[in-house]
Amino acid sequence: MLRSLFSGISGLKAHQQMLDVVSNNIANVNTTGFKSSNTVFEDTLSQLLRPAGASTDTSGGLDPTQIGLGVKLAAVQQNFEQGSTQITNKATDIMVNGDGFFVLDAGGQQVYSRAGAFTLDNDGYLVNPDGAYVQGYAATNGVISAYGQLSKLQLQAGLSIPGKATTTVAVGGNLDPTGTRTLTNTPTVYDQGGAAYAVPIQYVPADPPDGTYTINVLDPADKTTVLATGNVGFDASGQFDPASSTNPITFTVNGVSMDLDLRQLTGYAGLSSPTPKTVDGYAAGTLREFQIGTDGIITGIFSNSQKQALGQLALATFNNVNGLEKQGNSVYRDTANSGLPEIGIPGAGGHGTITGGALEMSNVDLAAEFTNMIIAQRGFQANSKVITTSDDILQELVNIKR
Repeated sequence: MLRSLFSGISGLKAHQQMLDVVSNNIANVNTTGFKSSNTVFEDTLSQLLRPAGASTDTSGGLDPTQIGLGVKLAAVQQNFEQGSTQITNKATDIMVNGDGFFVLDAGGQQVYSRAGAFTLDNDGYLVNPDGAYVQGYAATNGVISAYGQLSKLQLQAGLSIPGKATTTVAVGGNLDPTGTRTLTNTPTVYDQGGAAYAVPIQYVPADPPDGTYTINVLDPADKTTVLATGNVGFDASGQFDPASSTNPITFTVNGVSMDLDLRQLTGYAGLSSPTPKTVDGYAAGTLREFQIGTDGIITGIFSNSQKQALGQLALATFNNVNGLEKQGNSVYRDTANSGLPEIGIPGAGGHGTITGGALEMSNVDLAAEFTNMIIAQRGFQANSKVITTSDDILQELVNIKR
């Protein structure tokens, strides 16, 4: 039988496989995080008609004479070039910029993915569309310390943080050294349980005015009982004068000792406008929303305006990403040729960064894929022509007998 017939058959099979790869790329043109593939062909064994020979004293050397026996698919390689960014503004949509894969727990098996279209399940765990848990590093009381120990990331609705007692109330603004009117402002402070108290602070000018004020801290319950008192004075340039001031003024609210800091007050002539500047401590709060930073840290924003780390995403990199094996559902698993996963935090150790509220689109280039489709089609047609031509030759051989 003619060798060309079998060579043509191998060409048909190889170009059919190329068309399979192209069609899969086109089918996934809108698949989040999809990486396109391309085929690599190589020739098969060649039949040796004459071996190579070395030169002698009487003749030159001979090259081998070989006839190829066709083509085969050598590899299907993936293109891990970065896909375009699609902004969604959805908090649970996450994109990897650069190298790295999300680490997922799919039924106890650790798999990897570039598709970051995540959601929250009924327990508040971050999962992919197939229910695989997104892995990372959990936070305890806002501190991420268990690096190296992967766990599920939970962003449970209604998560609460306790209140914190106030230790310092800092007031600022200006007190007119010639003023004659008593002024009051009322900062809100907090006890150990986060309960809020509005504490009146009186600024009483000296009578007659001498540039100093008496500071009275009043009981938040009756607004009249003086809890603590002190003085504030200013130098010739209107700056706070420690020598003529009581600072800090210490008072107690519901068993909590607090300091009133007066150092930000000024004493310029003109309008008096004392105001609370900063008050530490806060009430208890519940989780309202969260944000994801470029370093993968998930920060919860609570109803008391406090922010606290809830966890940090983990990323995995590999020495040979083309060694990864596709498992379907837009996930990969490591193989003997991919190398072991190097798991770490985004932005460190060669790992990419994170963009929240965005997805990585497919990196399929439709123009290139349509061109590859034409190449596969023409290659298939040419090999078909080889087969029909070989058949015509065989027919001529059969007809010799007639």
